[in-house]
Amino acid sequence: MEFERFMAMAEPRLRTALTAAYGPVNGRAAAVDALSWAWEHWSRLSVMANPVGYLFRVGQTSARRQQATAFPLDADVHAPAEVRPWLDLDLVRSLRDLSEQQRLIVLLVHAFGWTVRETAEALDLAPSTVQTHAERAIARLRQSLEGCDANDR
Repeated sequence: MEFERFMAMAEPRLRTALTAAYGPVNGRAAAVDALSWAWEHWSRLSVMANPVGYLFRVGQTSARRQQATAFPLDADVHAPAEVRPWLDLDLVRSLRDLSEQQRLIVLLVHAFGWTVRETAEALDLAPSTVQTHAERAIARLRQSLEGCDANDR
């Protein structure tokens, strides 16, 4: 695959996942770092089974160096709904209660459509571990959000 075609496919997925995990500023910076690494190491990256997953790890390392905080999980949960109409505060609170790993897995698999295999490779976990974390996290979210009414927000 050519680098340009790879970039067109990989950049939006990578940017979206890193932004969800590390916030709009640190996530985008991490995506830029990962894509820069991809350009410099294209011959190595182009033969990998899951190059986007590998780049996610490169970006994750970059974001951790920046001591990023997650977004929107760092949002002011006491802000009135009119201030942030796009933000489901009950969901934010529930996501905060998950472990960092469960939260990231839920976002990658359920919000961004990564497969369990892609997520497992990106996070250096067994697919069964990703599946278990995803199932447990979704169960906790359902339990936590039970009784919440979206119309109240």
